[in-house]
Amino acid sequence: MRPSWDEYFMDIVELVKTRSTCLRRQVGALIVKDKRILATGYNGAPSGCAHCLQTGCLRQELSIPSGQRHELCRASHAEQNAIVQAAYWGTSIKGGTMYVTHQPCVLCAKLIINSGLDKIIFKGDYPDEISMKLLQEAEIRVVRYE
Repeated sequence: MRPSWDEYFMDIVELVKTRSTCLRRQVGALIVKDKRILATGYNGAPSGCAHCLQTGCLRQELSIPSGQRHELCRASHAEQNAIVQAAYWGTSIKGGTMYVTHQPCVLCAKLIINSGLDKIIFKGDYPDEISMKLLQEAEIRVVRYE
C-alpha cells in the first residue's frame, strides 16, 4: 500500500538517523516544503572534527542526564544540522515542516522558531518541557507522529 506523505517522510528520517555518530542517541531530521525535501540532518560532530565514536562521550563519562548540559556535547543536533545545511546552500525553509525522530530540545526549538518553520512532526520523547512551551508560544504546530 502506498504510504501517506507523513509515513514517507518519517521513513526517510529513520534512514537519515543511521548516519549519526552519537553514542547515546541517534536522531534524524528532515525539512520539507510543498512535499519536497529541502535539507536533512543527523546528530554528530562538526565537519572535520573527530566523532564521538572515536573520542568517547564526555556526557556519558560524567553521567549527565539526557536533556541537560548540552554545551558538554561535541555533537550538533540533527535539527541544527538540517537548518545549517539549508543555510549553507541558501535554501529558504520559511513555512516548511520539520520531521524529526525525537522531540526537539530547547536549543533546537529556538532555532526552529527563528528559522521560520511552521510545523514539527516528531516520534520519540525528549525530557524538555521548556522547548514545548516555547514552540507553543511561538505558534509552531507540533504533532506527535503515531
